[in-house]
Amino acid sequence: MAAPIKVDIWSDVACPWCFIGKRRFEAAVAAFDGEVEVEYHSYELAPDTPVDYPGTHRDYLVSRGFPAEQIGAMDARVSGIAESVGLHYDFEANHPTRTLKAHELIHFAKANGRQAEMKERLMQAYFERGEHVGRIDDLVRMAGEIGLDESDARAALEAGTYAADVQADIQVAREIGVRGVPFFVFDMRVGVSGAQETSTFLEVLGNVRAEAAAAP
Repeated sequence: MAAPIKVDIWSDVACPWCFIGKRRFEAAVAAFDGEVEVEYHSYELAPDTPVDYPGTHRDYLVSRGFPAEQIGAMDARVSGIAESVGLHYDFEANHPTRTLKAHELIHFAKANGRQAEMKERLMQAYFERGEHVGRIDDLVRMAGEIGLDESDARAALEAGTYAADVQADIQVAREIGVRGVPFFVFDMRVGVSGAQETSTFLEVLGNVRAEAAAAP
């Protein structure tokens, strides 16, 4: 029996294309007739964002250099693509924030066997539910919702227990040349950047399996 294909995924909780890419990749895995093992890695797109950003989603994009007159059309386009993969983005309900603590929580969840569930819950929180993903109280509540111990989660977040793990992920991303997310690495051999179509991910999975089978 062929060994599972390991896929390492760098992404940010507050990245709209990362959630779209996640759904497209998941569809490829569902269609693939082999085993795939997934591990998520941290990447902060905007580490200088305050936890309690005082403005709206629109204000935030303007502050990052996006032309104000283009934001509506840009959001509509991305929302339409999100809808095509079953996601329902509500940009006006977004709470722009630094995602460091969210990434720490994902590492805490990984240590407790719930990484995939935590990643999914946090992305739903930011893009679909209008929940805050930067504040410890909100993060602890979400951890409890997926079956993690809230007291342990709070202790880890308040102590920064997994902060070094987040930075280690980011350092590896730099070393392998990641310039944007999502970024997928298949069996530590093939890198794929961006929210590619499901067919592309499926093709890569097939190619990686074929290469592994042909290896001496």
